[in-house]
Amino acid sequence: MRRLVAGLLFACVAVPAASAQTVQQRLPTCLACHGENGQSQTPDVPSLGAQQIFYVTVQLLMFRERMRVADSMNAMAKGLSDDDLSKLAEIIHKLPAPRPPDGEVDAARIERARALATQNRCNFCHTATFAGQENVPNIADQREDYLVKALRGYKDNSRHGYDATMAEVMAPISDDQILDLAYYIARVRAQ
Repeated sequence: MRRLVAGLLFACVAVPAASAQTVQQRLPTCLACHGENGQSQTPDVPSLGAQQIFYVTVQLLMFRERMRVADSMNAMAKGLSDDDLSKLAEIIHKLPAPRPPDGEVDAARIERARALATQNRCNFCHTATFAGQENVPNIADQREDYLVKALRGYKDNSRHGYDATMAEVMAPISDDQILDLAYYIARVRAQ
């Protein structure tokens, strides 16, 4: 298993010269980390299946322009034209939506997180099914570890969105609540 993870991480980091590759040539490297079937098997790497086209386009733009810094993603997005960004976003959007993890569900955690999500109006931007809309990502059934990482990043201001909304929402949320929210959202089926 460690070799598989190491191989996937190497594939994500060992990005060939970006400007020399077409979208179709880059796609296998993207899917090696983010999952061929739209569902990432790589720790801390998001699943991208059924993601909002506009959201993906903007995220790729942010990586290309280094407004979001993640070395492998910055290298992958380097040299992409605006048209390339759109093409990649359309391909990603057509991938199957991720599935929630199998197994028993802790009903108490689900209820705590559902109440917290309602209280903080998570469903206002992300929609009632957490499928997102336009520039708001589909977070339903996302990898739980990635959700924890992203929510902590918004809380400690190490991850930036288009505006300060997520930082403001996350400010009063405790780390235990972040864990519950991630648990819940990872198990919500988008409709």
